[in-house]
Amino acid sequence: MFSSQDPDYHYPSRRSSVHARNIVATSQPLATQAGLTALERGGNAVDAAIASAITLTVVEPTMNGIGSDAFAIVWDGQDLHGLNASGRSPAAWTPARFNQYKEMPWPGWDCVTVPGAVDAWVRLSERFGVLPFDDLFEAAIRAANDGFAVSPVIAAQWTKDARNFAHLPAFADTFLPGGTAPRTGDIFRCQDQARTLEEIARTHGESFYRGSLAEAMVTDAQTHGADMTLRDLSDHKSHWVDCISQDFRDLSIHEIPPNGQGIATLVALGILEHLDVEAHPLDSADSIHLQMEAMKIAFAETRRHVADPESMEVTVAELLNPDQLARRAASIDPVKSSIPSAEIRPDHGTIYLSTADQSGMMVSYIQSNFTGFGSGIVVPGTGISLQSRGRGFVLEPGHANEVGGGKRPYHTIIPAFITRQGEPVASFGVMGGHMQPQGHLQMVLRMFCQGLSPQQALDAPRWFIATDFSVWLEPGLSSLRSDLEARGHRFVDPNKEGVFGGGQIIVRAPGGYVAGSDPRKDGLAAGF
Repeated sequence: MFSSQDPDYHYPSRRSSVHARNIVATSQPLATQAGLTALERGGNAVDAAIASAITLTVVEPTMNGIGSDAFAIVWDGQDLHGLNASGRSPAAWTPARFNQYKEMPWPGWDCVTVPGAVDAWVRLSERFGVLPFDDLFEAAIRAANDGFAVSPVIAAQWTKDARNFAHLPAFADTFLPGGTAPRTGDIFRCQDQARTLEEIARTHGESFYRGSLAEAMVTDAQTHGADMTLRDLSDHKSHWVDCISQDFRDLSIHEIPPNGQGIATLVALGILEHLDVEAHPLDSADSIHLQMEAMKIAFAETRRHVADPESMEVTVAELLNPDQLARRAASIDPVKSSIPSAEIRPDHGTIYLSTADQSGMMVSYIQSNFTGFGSGIVVPGTGISLQSRGRGFVLEPGHANEVGGGKRPYHTIIPAFITRQGEPVASFGVMGGHMQPQGHLQMVLRMFCQGLSPQQALDAPRWFIATDFSVWLEPGLSSLRSDLEARGHRFVDPNKEGVFGGGQIIVRAPGGYVAGSDPRKDGLAAGF
């Protein structure tokens, strides 16, 4: 089990876990500072999370923006609360609209669903925050107005994404000053973003869904022949939801229910609960083979069934049925890879952050564009970059997740939380599209089977299963390749930066918390 002392494992980052009574861990240091400032001013963990999230839309626009979606899990000191702030597709969308495509289109307006992040900030603040809502925007507005120095990982991603979106005039005007992406250390400012954030703060989000900002989005949609309407925006509602959970050893792992893919982590852990995965060293081929086989089964089920809950043909209870999980575990061959299919039948741009305060409140929060800068659509004069979450739909007729009007698509972004006997243990998440449930699985095993600290769990090398069930390994696991290939696993050499994701972890400890931030990102865990 996890120890607050770093065990003697030598993974590469050389960062130490951070110990404090109040902690913020995000993927960009300026956002971490914004969260700490909220705590220092008397705010709680929710205020810190909102301030950090708002700031990240400015300082890490490659992964999230004002037009993102969001999910959150809040431990209020006694209970868990889930928030689904994902938006629905335009009501006018029909499958016929997409007949010309072989897959959901990108970039452009035809992959944009209603953005939910702004409403997430409002709902979280109304229910749990203690600071005035507009105070939470100060750091973000200052960074947008005065500029900030672009950090290294974000600069590299910015340059890469510019190739996808440079042909879009509003994107280029906003995010490619002088026609090029900013380099590491360059000062980037976006006063359009500052004015938009001031408007959101002043109106408590109303302008974004029912006022001048909504009108600006709809005007741009109409200019490009898109279907987004004022009614689509004004009808948006975030939903408070009960988390779903799966027991693993003496822990309960909690995720947001569908339309998110968090249930994939729970299915995989439920399968591993029936296998003696701890009988093998965690970095061994025997252990990783079992982990990957469980994850492949989980992906097969979730791809087939997870959708807007109103369209799903199977229930969460069916997907997590213990007898079903035991049968799937028994089907795993310890020396042979498989290509599983779904057996139950009906009866990549993201930020993750975590915060915790000395009162006991903890927040697991995720916010996403989906694909780098999302759809590439930037609403002129506003700095609002719109997500591409519509890419989560499929075009297969009759599929529960088939594209249609007023539906929430399959979502890759998932915050996670762990309890033990009803008490909080950890708030954590791993960014990176398809990597996210695999990352959750690996963090649980690293901390609570291998005994690693939060930072070491994040430092440790990862495996990744692609959508076609091919396997990628980070260099620290590359020595296992020949053994795993002999079992039938098909390998692909990574050709895409960031495929192994990046995460943040905060673990409850005597006297406070212990936190880590992923060395694959520019992030920072800090506290006081």
